Amino acid sequence: MAHIEKRLRGSKLTYRARYRDPAGRERSKTFTRRVDAERFVVEVEHAKSRGAWVDPTLGRITFAAWLDQWWATTTNLRKSTQARDKASLRVHATPRFGRMPLAAIRQIEVRAWVADLAGQGLKPATVVKAYQLFGKVMAAAVDAGIIAQSPCRRIPLPRIEQDEKRFLTPAEIARLASIIEPRFRALVLVSAYGGLRIGELAGLRRSRVDTTRATVTVLEIATDVSGRLVFGPPKTRAARRTVSLPAPVADELEHHLASYAEPDPDALVFTATKGSALRATNFRRRIWRSAVRAAEFDGLRIHDLRHTAVALWIAAGASPKEVARRAGHTSVKTVLDVYGHLYDEADVALRERLEAMFVPVVALRTDSCGPSGPSEHAVPSEAVRPTE
Repeated sequence: MAHIEKRLRGSKLTYRARYRDPAGRERSKTFTRRVDAERFVVEVEHAKSRGAWVDPTLGRITFAAWLDQWWATTTNLRKSTQARDKASLRVHATPRFGRMPLAAIRQIEVRAWVADLAGQGLKPATVVKAYQLFGKVMAAAVDAGIIAQSPCRRIPLPRIEQDEKRFLTPAEIARLASIIEPRFRALVLVSAYGGLRIGELAGLRRSRVDTTRATVTVLEIATDVSGRLVFGPPKTRAARRTVSLPAPVADELEHHLASYAEPDPDALVFTATKGSALRATNFRRRIWRSAVRAAEFDGLRIHDLRHTAVALWIAAGASPKEVARRAGHTSVKTVLDVYGHLYDEADVALRERLEAMFVPVVALRTDSCGPSGPSEHAVPSEAVRPTE
């Protein structure tokens, strides 16, 4: 049973709380006030009764040391995701908490850290992502029994505003495709009308292109992980999909295959200028930026072609469910959250089409037979009788 000992060393009076941990080992902690020792004993016994007691010596491990242990046991992340998350923690979290013992990281310090990140001018999404990753690491420390609770509790986060999406018109798509290096013309068209991401385009194999049926099937993506190109399946089941293309785009793709792709079914469809695998970073720097400047679309991102495809699908009458399937989204909610305003515009266009179809109704007088007989304005019944 826990108890408190009064100790006097010279003129200094202290109180030592003694207790046994769940394994039966005796432990103690010293306080300068009896009330603090009593509170500690109550908390320890309560934690033991709930099975929530945590060895305080474990919390002495620093955040940096725990992070290394955590990464060594993390096996459920894609290599590209792991590389991105490691970079975020290394840049944003480790400088602040790396040398601190886990048990010493308090909620107020996490709160101040988030405020500092936001004050540095980082995008809200970057701050929120850094906090979420830090919280994930600290939650794992709780699960491992290293600390009793995570300091990531009720932290105010910056609001993420939905960025204005940029879309090209069909005429602008044609303009960009005519200006970019010819071997990448089909890439622009497939992305702008088929909605494929750059990683999906870079991982597309010849055997997954059917120009007869005008379809491409996404089963593999290429990602640049710490300078090494890695091929693998898409992140979600929904992202593995077959997308139909307009016939002219399929024709352009067929011309591209004949001109730039190897005949091997396993050959990549889109490659770099010298035929090597396409790296998004190099493509963006060497090809894309100069093309968008020449087309006077400064600031246009490769991913904006995917937004363009979704806008075209919606304008063509695709439902949210159809858009989600074609884009490889797991949820219709994602489509509505990101592109809902386009459906508002499409609804206005639908209303205008319905108005153009509207046939005015000829009103019939209901007072055709008054006290003095038929009204001179009454419409004869033959006038509204259906034609035989």
